[in-house]
Amino acid sequence: MNKRALVSVSDKTGIVEFVQKLEALGVEIISTGGTKKALQDAGVKVIGIEEVTGFPEMMDGRVKTLHPVIHGGLLAVRDNEEHMASAKEHSIGLIDFVIVNLYPFQATIERPDATFADAIENIDIGGPSMIRSAAKNHASVSVIVDAADYGVVVEELETAGEVSSDLKRKLAAKAFRHTAAYDALIGEYLTKQVGEDAPEKLTITYNRKQMLRYGENPHQMAAFYERPLGNPASIANAKQLHGKELSYNNINDADAALAVVKDFKEPAVSVIKHMNPCGVGTGETVYEAFMKAYEADPVSIFGGIVASNRTIDGPTAEKLKEIFLEIVIAPDFTEEALTILTEKKNIRLLTVNVKDNQPFEQRITTVSGGALMQETDTLSFEDVTVTNPTKREPSEDEWNQLKMAWKVVKHVKSNAIVLGKADQTIGIGAGQMNRVGSAKIAIEQAGEKAQGSVLASDAFFPMSDTVETAAKAGITAIIQPGGSKRDQESIDMADKYGIAMVFTGVRHFKH
Repeated sequence: MNKRALVSVSDKTGIVEFVQKLEALGVEIISTGGTKKALQDAGVKVIGIEEVTGFPEMMDGRVKTLHPVIHGGLLAVRDNEEHMASAKEHSIGLIDFVIVNLYPFQATIERPDATFADAIENIDIGGPSMIRSAAKNHASVSVIVDAADYGVVVEELETAGEVSSDLKRKLAAKAFRHTAAYDALIGEYLTKQVGEDAPEKLTITYNRKQMLRYGENPHQMAAFYERPLGNPASIANAKQLHGKELSYNNINDADAALAVVKDFKEPAVSVIKHMNPCGVGTGETVYEAFMKAYEADPVSIFGGIVASNRTIDGPTAEKLKEIFLEIVIAPDFTEEALTILTEKKNIRLLTVNVKDNQPFEQRITTVSGGALMQETDTLSFEDVTVTNPTKREPSEDEWNQLKMAWKVVKHVKSNAIVLGKADQTIGIGAGQMNRVGSAKIAIEQAGEKAQGSVLASDAFFPMSDTVETAAKAGITAIIQPGGSKRDQESIDMADKYGIAMVFTGVRHFKH
């Protein structure tokens, strides 16, 4: 008996050429709907699905392959006498190849005009059923869901006359990943539709974007995955214009750099080293913002990641060129800037349209044996109720600097302290085991610039020692969440030194 293939694909990339090769090898082709027409138009002899089932397609094509003749042909175990006797008794022909990919659910829900009804209509039922049946019986059936596998299947058929057991098993594994990812996307969509924030099952899927040379260290394997329907203004959706391939650490740092500048409406530039900002500046122009970010820490910027929320122009590119940088990220680069920066062979240039930012996204972190999920910290200054418990209120300039420092501090590893002055960070203390330790690091980095600066803290002061340390360094205003049992001690210390202190009521921990 000739071998038979059932072909039904939404994505028709390469399908005609593949099926023509199968046909040349003596494989009979069964097909449905648009796939059948495309194959017939190319001269392939096709058996319609209704000829096999003896049953017409109905209900707008919802019912066509869900039939015992199809699934019996897929699930029959070839060396099981009872199975084969049943197939013969009920005139069930065996199916040896299933070439199926699914209704374009993701493409449908990505359309701005897509309705809920459109989404539901593009949930494939017959396709996953055939894929799963074939994958379960992969000892006898080759299931192909990815056009990238067409070539290797043909190669084995042409050289060995059959598909090897090893390849059939690999194809089956991919098939189950394919249907699992498809169902995960549908589940995620419907979960959002009903407003379920923390469902009892967290089923998410990612598509591999690229293999990486290694992970955090050379002995660790790593890959980069992107989330379907993820935030467009993200590193996963960035376009690389120049430079060598991104590394694991590059991607982490680039994500952190981009996150900072997305919080600013005015021109802003951030510099990141090891997942922490080392300099952030804002200004009237991207050049001014970069110079402030650079001057915030001209030592740590070496080998850093730079992100801007404005197009990089020629003058800014000239300054960037003078420094060894791993990556520059921006919405765009002028032709002049590209000409200047591409002279440096290894620098990576990435474009991300920050205007497409969709901040309300889940953040998922794995732990041994599990995962943690939380919403992204998207609170802005306009979302909080600020109180002023001290005798002195901040001046207008202090308010501006406090807002800038508060935007930055949430991106610094806790315990976090940020000093700001003249629209730039001048000192950053990160990741210390106590808050006063972070303050001392930030103040030491700022040096004389600390005089007349402001301080932002990601969490409350458990004691008044940080306020006193700040006062002795010449800091004039502080922004912090408040909420400590000993807040009054910090308030009294601020009043003692004439510091204006404001409470936001919101903590910004970043671990």
